[in-house]
Amino acid sequence: MKVGIINVTGYTGVELARLLYQHPKVELTSVTGRSTAGQKLGKVFPHLADIDLTIEAELGKVELAFSAMPHKESAKEVIPLLEQEIKVVDISADFRLKDASQYESWYGFSHPSPRLLARAVYGLPELHRAKVASARLVANPGCYPTGAILALAPAVKAKIIGADIIIDSKSGISGSGRSLNLGSHYAEANEDAAAYALEGHRHLPEITQELKLLKQQSYSITFVPHLVPMTRGILSTCYAPLAKKIEEKELKKLYTDFYKDEPFVRVTDAPPHTKHTWGNNNCLVYPTIDPRTNRLVVVSCIDNLVKGAAGQAIQNMNLMLDLPETTGLEALAIYP
Repeated sequence: MKVGIINVTGYTGVELARLLYQHPKVELTSVTGRSTAGQKLGKVFPHLADIDLTIEAELGKVELAFSAMPHKESAKEVIPLLEQEIKVVDISADFRLKDASQYESWYGFSHPSPRLLARAVYGLPELHRAKVASARLVANPGCYPTGAILALAPAVKAKIIGADIIIDSKSGISGSGRSLNLGSHYAEANEDAAAYALEGHRHLPEITQELKLLKQQSYSITFVPHLVPMTRGILSTCYAPLAKKIEEKELKKLYTDFYKDEPFVRVTDAPPHTKHTWGNNNCLVYPTIDPRTNRLVVVSCIDNLVKGAAGQAIQNMNLMLDLPETTGLEALAIYP
């Protein structure tokens, strides 16, 4: 199966190329990049020198494409591919939200094809595996929503928490992308931690949408992201009042049972570290109870470039191509 990457030059595109190169069932045959078209991939990214491809201005003939374009730009690339019957995994936000009007509110543009929003499948396999497998267009989840939704899904599904949810997330610098900006300069980000988007982060409607689907109930969600001085990783700590009495052992069993057949979600016995997921496709989840406040506390960790982006995209691709879900994603975390 021939696959291609639109916009290989961003962090997600680079990570996709690295992971697809070692995938045993697909062949990466085409990659694009606007500013680097005509150059060898290995010249632009020396660590990918073994991939003998030239970066093109337009995507070549492929059977499945990954779009790693920024939001608003990605839809313009994806729509013609779908018209050619090419399967697509879109890593931007352009097809994640079902309500087209939310793109005006959160992303500042009018969606070019609202009808496709109904056809697109939100690509969190742990919640939508069967739909992903039969989809032609999969909207890969955002990095923050992946960790937050997986942390809260068992509790929401079991109706053990109230509607008031707080999500506190810390992300590595790579989450802000490869383009130059002052906030990601070494002297600005090193030895510093800061909250941002307190007025509302673009990933919030995604989280709200998916949690509501689990229980058909609206939630009041406070989501505060933070930038911390590390390259990769997202640690999310989620809080919610308990709606019913539950013991620690019951809670642990609830989470373990919910994820017992999931190859990439592990319920841990101790709070996980971001380094425990560095370079692999796992999401580590640690649920506990604060008995003094009768509040659920759940910690989750992912690598924002793997389970939060490229790895999950390949997980979705595997399902769409009827391959074993874990194919090409069996790597252990890098330590230290």
